[in-house]
Amino acid sequence: MILRKLLFFAAIAVIVSSCSSTQKIAALKPEATDATPITYESAVSFIGMPVSIKLKDIESQTNKYLTGLIYEDKNITDDDIEMKIWKLAPIQIKNQKGKIQTILPLKATIKYRIGTDRMGINLYNVQEFNLSGKVTLLSDVAMTNWKINTSTSLESLKWNESPTTTVLGKQVPITYLINPAIAIFKSELEETLDEAIQKSMDFKPNVLEALSKVSEPFEMSADYQSWLRVVPIEVYATNANLKNDIISLNMGMKCNLETIIGGKPEAKFDRNKIVLKAVSKMPDQIKANIVAVSTYDDASKIITKNFAGQEFGSGSKKVTVQKVEIWHKDGKMVVALDLLGSLNGRIYLSGFPQYNAQTKEIYFDQLDYALDTKNKLIRTANWLAQGMILGKIRENCRYSIQPNLQEGTKNMMAYLTNYSPMPGVLVNGTMSEIKFGKFQLTNKAILAFIEVEGKINLAIDGLK
Repeated sequence: MILRKLLFFAAIAVIVSSCSSTQKIAALKPEATDATPITYESAVSFIGMPVSIKLKDIESQTNKYLTGLIYEDKNITDDDIEMKIWKLAPIQIKNQKGKIQTILPLKATIKYRIGTDRMGINLYNVQEFNLSGKVTLLSDVAMTNWKINTSTSLESLKWNESPTTTVLGKQVPITYLINPAIAIFKSELEETLDEAIQKSMDFKPNVLEALSKVSEPFEMSADYQSWLRVVPIEVYATNANLKNDIISLNMGMKCNLETIIGGKPEAKFDRNKIVLKAVSKMPDQIKANIVAVSTYDDASKIITKNFAGQEFGSGSKKVTVQKVEIWHKDGKMVVALDLLGSLNGRIYLSGFPQYNAQTKEIYFDQLDYALDTKNKLIRTANWLAQGMILGKIRENCRYSIQPNLQEGTKNMMAYLTNYSPMPGVLVNGTMSEIKFGKFQLTNKAILAFIEVEGKINLAIDGLK
């Protein structure tokens, strides 16, 4: 009877063991360690921003600002002249040998008194003249504190009809009296025009708005959730130059370029901190130093996708990787794999992050099972500890950024080909091959420093 019961329980044990060969593993977790610095120093980049302003734009803006009565002198007692000057028609602005030539059609009402005041008797005779003509002014062009400045001088004054008066029944020219009167108005007219151009040509709001738009992070790859963020630091500008019918100046932006992996990052642009600095010239060829920031959380999700639909094992013993998690420990990266199948539980690998310039991949060099994981695998699942299976697992513990770079290059070229973040602003440029620099580990991310050579131009064309 006893023997029969023992045989029954032995048979049940064999059946149970044959029905389930699943093993469990509970390896010790390699705890994360501090990876200073938490912050990193970005290598700065330089983006060219040529600004071109058409004289037609200056003409249009100045005509909007300068309208109607532009000068009035109501006091006739100080110099025997009372005068009003109106803009008669739209002004015309042209290039005259590197200077701005402004032709101002005007009409003038001039009261001129002749005579004296003796013994309380007013012996003055006041005559009024209504004239029309054109004033031609020349202006030197410069740039100061975000504004196009001009230094204007009156070149000529031509009346449509010569000013005359009637003396003894005859018309007598009095241009020799009127023109000196206009000379009094000369400095006022010069200052008025300079002020009109300066106020209409304040392009700081346009530049800052353009920088704000360019600083908005844009997605380079939806699959890899990669974003490019421009962080402006300083803005430089050369002096303005007038050539043909365009005023041009070279501006440049010192900035950081960052590539962020994950959700859309916040923009880092503070228009109140941007300072304009004067320089003699700008560099042509630039080097853009991009920091690719791959957080451990986002990298873990991408590597998890690499294992999707794959089995690892020997014979009938197989496992699948359900989840991957990575973190930093003592200069290495820990890769934790959650397994399901013939072995359930979590195992740990560790290795050094590296970059393969040929395949454009981030991988983990010398990736091997952590010591406690290896010891437990040898005792409980030696088949999983075999080098061939480990090699296959290593192949998936890598983050290929080649599709990322290809997609990023494609999107960047769209960004560098007449991209217009706002009316009147165009982004153009060229890119060369991306070169990898170095890795830096922080508490939360892998930082890859990448260098790109090329040209990026942010052209601000006209002011509307």
